[in-house]
Amino acid sequence: MKESLVTPAAASIAPAQGKLGIMIPGMGAVATTLIAGVEAVRRGMAKPIGSMTQMGTIRLGKRTADKAPLIRDFAPIAPLEDLVFTGWDIFGGNLFEAAKTAQVLDRDQLEEMRPFLEGIEPMPAAFDQRYVKRLDPKRIKTGKNKCDLANQIRNDIAEFKTKSDRQVMIWTGSTEIYITETAVHQSLAAFEKGLVEDDENIAPSMLYAWACLKEGVPCINGAPNLSCDIPAMRELSRQMGAPIAGKDFKTGQTFIKTVLAPALKVRQLGLAGWYSTNILGNRDGEVLDDPDNFKTKEESKLGVLEYILQPEKNPDLYKDFYHKVRINYYPPRGDNKEGWDNIDLFGWLGYPMQLKVDFLCRDSILAAPLALDLCLYMDLAARTPALKNLGIQEWLSFYFKAPDTAPGVYPEHDLFIQNMKLKNTLRHIMGQSLVTHLGLDYYGE
Repeated sequence: MKESLVTPAAASIAPAQGKLGIMIPGMGAVATTLIAGVEAVRRGMAKPIGSMTQMGTIRLGKRTADKAPLIRDFAPIAPLEDLVFTGWDIFGGNLFEAAKTAQVLDRDQLEEMRPFLEGIEPMPAAFDQRYVKRLDPKRIKTGKNKCDLANQIRNDIAEFKTKSDRQVMIWTGSTEIYITETAVHQSLAAFEKGLVEDDENIAPSMLYAWACLKEGVPCINGAPNLSCDIPAMRELSRQMGAPIAGKDFKTGQTFIKTVLAPALKVRQLGLAGWYSTNILGNRDGEVLDDPDNFKTKEESKLGVLEYILQPEKNPDLYKDFYHKVRINYYPPRGDNKEGWDNIDLFGWLGYPMQLKVDFLCRDSILAAPLALDLCLYMDLAARTPALKNLGIQEWLSFYFKAPDTAPGVYPEHDLFIQNMKLKNTLRHIMGQSLVTHLGLDYYGE
């Protein structure tokens, strides 16, 4: 942070000193792509493309001031050189083997980083096949009940604390089956009682969330599972000053949806229907081929249009639009996902039109920089007095298909509003003026 930018607000943020430990449940395609990518950037082998914290800028003051530093130079964000990694996985083996299995990165690129990746071996994971039926685990924790398993995870975190100065946890594991909130999720006391009683409504991802927050570590959920977003975890997050955010990385098709839907809305163009389908052949696709797991993802993806278009406020344009989402497992594609959208819209005098989008993307290549940004921003939040005790970090909605919000507040899905919210939060905590884009002061006397 440059001296000229130091304000009382900025000075209150604890500096990013020492090692930041990134803890990852589910060290498959996304995790190995993230970790190998960070190492490649550190070695000067690649640029951190897709990462706002590394390549994004932030405007300060008027446009005429021409001040737009890199975000990593503006806010006290941990440098990539200080990141260290660990995690849990059900398949065993080191990260070089895991990255080869994922088949996201080129073999030659992986060979360059082989010693680094072979030096990271995941710990046995807490796993229950009832929640992810398509996967057969090879290396898992055992215990007398869920409380025992959760405390084993706490012990793993405590051990990693001896090797790092601050920690963040980010779930990149598989999507669990769809479950809804029950009594066990409504308070911390009920949840902890449920751990001892082996309540079937406590999924493995919740064990990680509880253990993480109990240790005062910020918790991020990259999948659509019910996890940090239950009243018990929100209570624990505020109690421990350990930030939480939304869930399910907004990577491909939903990213495009949160760009196009606001464009239709601001132009007052009507929507008759939006059909979205995906094909992918990675482990995520295999898991989502099970209807119970797909239901979890479907719920995360379907809510976007309703919140952006607000049919109840724009009935002539959006009252009866039809929205369908499909995900199809197709092994030949591997991690190279294709997201296809057919959009039936209508304009002046009701005349119909169509818009078609075919996004041939790479799932983990899109997800890895989002995971990096979230880890760095959540670490920043944990060091910021104005943010750490809020619990939910709504300013990070930009990164999620399912942003979390305070009770009674609907989530904001418009990508451009989310971006403004994020950058204004950074300006706020650094004691800088917010940018409203009003612009009238350029034309006054």
